[in-house]
Amino acid sequence: MAIVTTSDGTNLFYKDWGPKDAQPVMFHHGWPLSADDWDGQMLFFLSAGYRVIAHDRRGHGRSDQTDTGNEMDTYALDVAAIVTALDLYDVIHVGHSTGGGEVARYAARAEPGRVAKAMLISAVPPVMVRSTRNPDGIPIELFDGFRGALSRNRAEFYKAIPSGPFYGFNREGAQARQGLIDNWWRQGMAGGAKAQFDCIRAFSETDFTEDLEAITVPILFLHGEDDQIVPIGNSAHKAIGLVRDGMLKTYPGLSHGLFATHPDMVNADLLAFARS
Repeated sequence: MAIVTTSDGTNLFYKDWGPKDAQPVMFHHGWPLSADDWDGQMLFFLSAGYRVIAHDRRGHGRSDQTDTGNEMDTYALDVAAIVTALDLYDVIHVGHSTGGGEVARYAARAEPGRVAKAMLISAVPPVMVRSTRNPDGIPIELFDGFRGALSRNRAEFYKAIPSGPFYGFNREGAQARQGLIDNWWRQGMAGGAKAQFDCIRAFSETDFTEDLEAITVPILFLHGEDDQIVPIGNSAHKAIGLVRDGMLKTYPGLSHGLFATHPDMVNADLLAFARS
């Protein structure tokens, strides 16, 4: 397996496909999944001539099941460790959900020349949880419910999420796709429970406002208008107003997992922005 070891001794699994002299596209997965969630997009961008890279976040997938460092600052440092180890420059970073927050935190702090563009899909920035500064955010009780369900029966919880709101299969007339559900469960159960428990706080309570304001490269936001996991009004509609060079595209009726349910549509939009 391809592994990068970070300064705190954590082993991070990554995939690296394609010509090493091609422009890199690096993918950042959502909670509680792994690099495997991007297989379709990696194959698509590979066929378009790019070098494609994706890693399993610490505590997830095939990376070490850490009980520390499961927060955004360390996640961004882990990304930097991989970028440095592979000597990557002019990288296009694509992040989904939690991975979108990871991209924002990393891109705001990256060394000059490392980041070319960012594309955030159904991403958590600027901040999800309700507070005095974010009064229309999501009540913390919902995230406490996530933590409770994970602690009581992670396997059942990881069946319920993809079977229902993640892909919109709970909507009237929707037809569940068992392969997507099973693959989501497989990825989730491969990771460590402690890291995934801690990551709920990382994706729900981290404030990315200053990160978004600091990013200078072009950013594309893609978001489903029927996202039940990261509601668009609490995320993309706010985030677009915080960046210097941003574009927002929304998809009526589509869910949080839109790049898996509608890959042809989303892949075309990602490629168009990458080439712009």
